[in-house]
Amino acid sequence: MLTTLAPILLQATWETLYMVGVSLFLATSLGLPLGVLLATSGRGELLEAPLFQKLIGPIVNATRSVPFIILAVAIIPFTRLIVGTSIGTSAAIVPLTVAAIPFIARIIEGAIREVDSGLTEAAQAMGARPLQVVTKVLLPEALPGIIHGLTLTAVTLIGYSAMVGAVGAGGLGDLGIRYGYQRFRPDVMAVVVVTLIVVVQAVQMFGDRLARKADKRNI
Repeated sequence: MLTTLAPILLQATWETLYMVGVSLFLATSLGLPLGVLLATSGRGELLEAPLFQKLIGPIVNATRSVPFIILAVAIIPFTRLIVGTSIGTSAAIVPLTVAAIPFIARIIEGAIREVDSGLTEAAQAMGARPLQVVTKVLLPEALPGIIHGLTLTAVTLIGYSAMVGAVGAGGLGDLGIRYGYQRFRPDVMAVVVVTLIVVVQAVQMFGDRLARKADKRNI
């Protein structure tokens, strides 16, 4: 049984990596500028916009507080609008992305706020414009923390992808439900769990290695 399961396991693993990879890319593309604005738009800060802070901050917090499975169900109409269906691997990318955007935004905000303010002041004293300060000082200095945060997000999304697998999204979660739980095959469930552990460990090791390379203190 397990040997015949191998092709299905490979396909499910690919579907999980596809869901996580695409949603992480999309969420980072949207969460990065949002996180930068959250970190620099306070009163007296680099890109001062207190109204933005008052409006967007609570929305980000509210989105983060909604349990993922509830969020996935709540935005089904939006998912159908974007993808044309609420079932399948591609459809699962929508709630995964929506859930990850505020998470990534807060991670990037925190990483930027940890950068020594003296570096920002020195760059401004040399005539750097706000956008130059962000791209040449804040983001490079915050990069190790950002990479650690994105690694954590990727691991979280792997867990979320297993959840949406229970509602027909494909991936390892769907494999575990259909071939393990519903057919009373604990051995299949064990294989799926071990595969998820291996994937998570690989992602974590890769992220840690990138973060070490990006850390200027290790140069």
